[in-house]
Amino acid sequence: MPQSNTMSLLLVLGLSGCTTTLIHDEMKRPVATERHCSGSEWADNSSVAVLPVPVVAFFVPHFDLNKVSSEPYLGRCGDSTRVVNREVSVSRAACIPAGLTRIVTLGIWQWCPSHISWTADVLPEGAHPTGAMHEASAGGHKL
Repeated sequence: MPQSNTMSLLLVLGLSGCTTTLIHDEMKRPVATERHCSGSEWADNSSVAVLPVPVVAFFVPHFDLNKVSSEPYLGRCGDSTRVVNREVSVSRAACIPAGLTRIVTLGIWQWCPSHISWTADVLPEGAHPTGAMHEASAGGHKL
């Protein structure tokens, strides 16, 4: 039984590193918001080898076929000048079992279903964030 607990712990620790935060605004002070916006969905984050030669493709860099960015998801919340306290994260934990596609294609292509979740507060019409919050809504902290 202790061995199964160890394996479970290793699995949880391994999968916890599969989430990337694309944008996260630190809340400097509370703001009066009109509403809270949040959601999540699955997206294709597949990649293909730069040099698509079988077997050699295992050792060359891959590039994303569908670039995942925060703008389309936060755009569902409203105008970017009214969206504050934003956070968008991408979990690529499902890419681990889907990695078999890379083996089947001899390293050329890897299917990666990613789970994207977002949350933000929307300011009332006519209200605009000030100071650091305004800078965050204009550019954000991107990785």
